[in-house]
Amino acid sequence: MARIIGGIGTAHTPTIGFAFDKDKREDPVWKPIFELFAPVQQWLRDKAPDAIVYICNDHVTSFFFDHYSPFTLGFGESFAVADEGGGPRGLPPVSGHPKLAQHIGASLVADEFDLSFFQGRPLDHGLFSPMSMMMPHQPRWPIPIVPLLIGNLQLPIPSARRCLKLGHALRRAIESYPEDLKVAVISTGGLSHQVHGERAGFNNPEWDKEFLDLIEKDPERLASMTAAEYATLGGWEGAEVIMWLIMRGALPASVRVPHRGYYLPSMTGIGVAIFDPGIEAIDQRAAQLQREKIARETAGAEALAGTYPYTLERSLKGYRLNKFLHDLIYPDRRARFVQDPEAAFEAAELTDEERDLVRRRDWRGLIHYGVIFFMLEKLGAVIGVSNLHIYAAMRGQSLEDFQKTRNAPGALYSVAGKDAAPQAWDRPGERAAKAD
Repeated sequence: MARIIGGIGTAHTPTIGFAFDKDKREDPVWKPIFELFAPVQQWLRDKAPDAIVYICNDHVTSFFFDHYSPFTLGFGESFAVADEGGGPRGLPPVSGHPKLAQHIGASLVADEFDLSFFQGRPLDHGLFSPMSMMMPHQPRWPIPIVPLLIGNLQLPIPSARRCLKLGHALRRAIESYPEDLKVAVISTGGLSHQVHGERAGFNNPEWDKEFLDLIEKDPERLASMTAAEYATLGGWEGAEVIMWLIMRGALPASVRVPHRGYYLPSMTGIGVAIFDPGIEAIDQRAAQLQREKIARETAGAEALAGTYPYTLERSLKGYRLNKFLHDLIYPDRRARFVQDPEAAFEAAELTDEERDLVRRRDWRGLIHYGVIFFMLEKLGAVIGVSNLHIYAAMRGQSLEDFQKTRNAPGALYSVAGKDAAPQAWDRPGERAAKAD
């Protein structure tokens, strides 16, 4: 079984990454930041976690307000450093842990936390600023991560109570993972600070100290506070410390704090703390019940012949090809594919197998590979093939035989718009070539 070996709470202000990148470790202004993180480095070396669940927020870098979610879980193979305006920092991408992430995602959804999921997106200073201080990372990071991003910049945001409950659910998720893993949980968020408006520059070191006391000894009290109360005491952006409650909720009620430190160099209170839960037996029965709960919604679906539920595992495998087909919604990508499909394949870095599936219009093979149907209908729209042609091919039938199974045999259709390829099947008296 997986086990949570401890937690870390830390600020994620860009000043941390700046101090590291500029090698300010001997500068008296910046040296205290390095001293804050030295015990964290040692703790991670000593504990040697196999994976880290890393809780932070994106600063409208990879996730804009065209789609903004309260809880977003990353399940990709790796996560690059985001460009926040002046080019990305000189850090390598960090590996993900897709299997653990998929299990956590399924468990949290089973516990009625409605998540968004992502892969293929870079991460900004919410993750990389403090993490660059925590461990060596050249030529690569030593520990894979599962990033859990909290949408706390656009109201309404998750409450502090909801974050603590998410931590409880995260513990159930990790401890029900069937493989032996040592997992650390890291939550980030600056202590008192405000970076906008006439109140910009607000700090409250007294509240910061009280928060560090309460997150250790009385997280329930913190969970009872509103966003307005957090903002009053710690500044509007300082309310992001509710993310620490997710980490704290994943740990037992009683913890030991072997290291805690605080420094306020400029705009943001930099708090760092290690939470050690000690050795606590995992409730094996509870873990088994959680696994059964996760499996309940899809139990029996495996018996449905010719049915391929679009799981996170399938999404991960088919991501590159699904992305290629999805991008046919953009006129320039569509035109490039129509004019020179081989060049389009090359630009998308498709594998030989993926190129072959598209060249042959192997609709059934594409589904088996991990392409979701709604990408097939986009491809069909571009090349002038109706949805019914695709359905027939997936069933291994001719169009005519498939139509005999329909109430309205002559009803052919497509999602194609006004710029679509010629659709011979939609002209009276004509029939497009069989798609299979």
